[in-house]
Amino acid sequence: MSSLEEKTLSTEKIFTGKIISLQVDEVELPNGKTSKREIIKHPGAVAIIALTDDGRIVMVEQYRKALERAIVEIPAGKLEQGEKPEVCALRELEEETGYECQKIEPLISFYTSPGFADELVHLFIATGLKKKVDAADLDEDEFVNLIEVSLEEAVDFMKQQKIYDAKTAFAVQYLQLQKAMGK
Repeated sequence: MSSLEEKTLSTEKIFTGKIISLQVDEVELPNGKTSKREIIKHPGAVAIIALTDDGRIVMVEQYRKALERAIVEIPAGKLEQGEKPEVCALRELEEETGYECQKIEPLISFYTSPGFADELVHLFIATGLKKKVDAADLDEDEFVNLIEVSLEEAVDFMKQQKIYDAKTAFAVQYLQLQKAMGK
């Protein structure tokens, strides 16, 4: 038990939605005082760095209502109840891009916003891509433009704020580091 741990005294569920739920916890702080914590619960997600045989990165352009704009992202999606991250990654890659892959490897998992959310993203890299005959199989409320970019174009997209989310920026910087290391 860490000396920094906050003991939960009570939990009030505020909202339960399709993707997230919100709760307010009353906690006992390490100094014995109490405080409130607003916490978003999320089932977790996957994100995929999908690389074509010629080294291009498969991405999607998607409107994000919370930002009131479209941004360019790597394919990603929410884990279903009890779903293994690798299974979800294969499903999301195919659904969002229409690609299947010969090889998928886990890279790292990270929390997106640990100050107020428990969302854990599992990042994968997919290679040996093969485009299915059918187009992407998107959810009925999901609309994306499929794009393939070079690493240099992705870096430019970051400078132009077309790539503006943490998981995609992390992915681009991972690829830059791999290139710098000669891998």
